[in-house]
Amino acid sequence: MINKVTCKNGVRVVLENIPTVRSVAIGIWIGTGSRFEPKELNGVSHFLEHMFFKGTEKRSAKEIAESFDSIGGQVNAFTSKEYTCYYAKVLDEHADYALDVLTDMFFQSTFEAGELAKEKNVVHEEIKMYEDTPDDIVHDMLSQASYGDHELAMPILGTEDTLKGFSGDTLRDYMQSHYTPDNIVVSIAGNIDESFLKKVEAAFEHWETPAGKPNGTSPLFHSRHLARKKETEQAHLCLGYEGLPFGTDDIYSLIVMNNVLGGSMSSRLFQDVREDQGLAYSVFSYHSAYQDSGLLTIYAGTAQNQLDRLYETIQKTLRDFKKDGITSKELNNCKEQLKGNLMLSLESTNSRMSRNGKNELLLNQHRTLDDIITNIESVNHENVNNMIQSMFTDDFSCSLISPNGELPTGMK
Repeated sequence: MINKVTCKNGVRVVLENIPTVRSVAIGIWIGTGSRFEPKELNGVSHFLEHMFFKGTEKRSAKEIAESFDSIGGQVNAFTSKEYTCYYAKVLDEHADYALDVLTDMFFQSTFEAGELAKEKNVVHEEIKMYEDTPDDIVHDMLSQASYGDHELAMPILGTEDTLKGFSGDTLRDYMQSHYTPDNIVVSIAGNIDESFLKKVEAAFEHWETPAGKPNGTSPLFHSRHLARKKETEQAHLCLGYEGLPFGTDDIYSLIVMNNVLGGSMSSRLFQDVREDQGLAYSVFSYHSAYQDSGLLTIYAGTAQNQLDRLYETIQKTLRDFKKDGITSKELNNCKEQLKGNLMLSLESTNSRMSRNGKNELLLNQHRTLDDIITNIESVNHENVNNMIQSMFTDDFSCSLISPNGELPTGMK
């Protein structure tokens, strides 16, 4: 059972007690990410995430790291296009201490000039490291092809040019407008009782900042094709199809469809591209759901001289998928696999904290495990086949990184 309280200032706190474990996961979720950044500040959400670990009024960067190492705990953070999360996982006996350190980072970070300069260099290196992984960059390129000038197309890391302009004042101004109580969820899961809710309330209730949840415009899907020439051993190809927003009723039909298409070793793409043709080591599909849009991505990497064959094989797989639909065996196997993955994932306090935090932040509601299983079980052939027909049209986006930067012949 999930307990929820809302502080007087609007901060929401959700707690799930799991008495069978000895750990507690605490996450502070903020409803902002690269999507809500002004273009000249692209990357500021991610940079701010870094700077929260670089010292507060009473702890240095080293002392923050030692705070969790000394109790055998873990602390980390991540930034996405629509939200940011700072979290810790500790033994249940250290929950109060973890909350104290996390809130110290959240409210008292100093953004000291020397640390800021060093961390800019760290993020520069992170961007360069990313540039050295074409199988990662090609997914960012697909966002650019699919969303054009919209903020969803912007990279989470930002660019070296935008990074140069960040200062302590930049971070404080961004927090003032985006890190507001009505845009914050604190999620706790583990061996902890309801009394901990009062401690979280006490830590956040003093915070008074005007409401200012960022609003973005809804994106339009573009069927653009982007190619980039780069010295690589493989050609890295992504195809993108317009998907569904987070929380949509049909999302379960899409999840089943995607799993059958490219979500496992028994999937159509894995069997056709890798097992039958031997064209790729890595081939898969996945769906990214945002608040008001979605993107289904197909990825594969192959030798330059096999790119045309790879593209034609993927297209044949999609044509057969549309023509034949999903089989009863695929539907049943997929449902069991999804239920199994769901059950196994919920054995982790981190996973439960993340699930609850994200659901509260984006949906303001929580589905029980039984509700989710019922939704998975309710998916039928007609649901999935209709999804296949509506999604896989000629209006798809594409990104490619390869040694010659030329799109597959069948796409030109």
